[in-house]
Amino acid sequence: MMTDEKRHAPATLRNRQPLLDALHPHLPQTGLLLEIASGSGEHAVFLAENLPALTFQPSDPDEDARASIRAWAAESGLPNLRPPLPLDAARPDAWPNVRPDAILCVNMIHIAPWDAAIGLFTGAGRLLQPGAPLCLYGPYKRGGQHTSDSNAAFDADLKARNPAWGVRDLEAVMDLAAANGLTGPDIIQMPANNLTVIFRRT
Repeated sequence: MMTDEKRHAPATLRNRQPLLDALHPHLPQTGLLLEIASGSGEHAVFLAENLPALTFQPSDPDEDARASIRAWAAESGLPNLRPPLPLDAARPDAWPNVRPDAILCVNMIHIAPWDAAIGLFTGAGRLLQPGAPLCLYGPYKRGGQHTSDSNAAFDADLKARNPAWGVRDLEAVMDLAAANGLTGPDIIQMPANNLTVIFRRT
């Protein structure tokens, strides 16, 4: 089942249950969830297994990541997990012609150029129905300040790897949301100085 293509993200084992617990009250009971930047696919499999009434549509612009998603999905045999799409959040022409009932994006905004965040919110504002959530997870600055020394060190490491990356100001993300017709956010404090941040389409 292509198990040799499976990628492993160590943090997934630590954060998947807290993420499920944070998301569950905010997600629709049924419908289509579009995941942006699904990475290894481990979150998609775990969430699809625990939320069987939702259909999960993973995506990632990287072919190796999509191969990993396909391998995890094949091993799981879950009927509510679709094959991954080659979606690049920063490219408006790459977004699918679907009407998701929710959009999820885990750990992308800080490990991508700001154009990806702009594309994410533009796509969410265009595709989501009124009231539907856009759910984000990751580290953020608050009021221009890091919330922990570990996040400050992580930000420095990201910028050393790519100057276009970095932990984002939550206020800048909120401004981007408002510009694209999304309200909120609901903010849920998570382990390891991360946040789950939930916006809704007006």
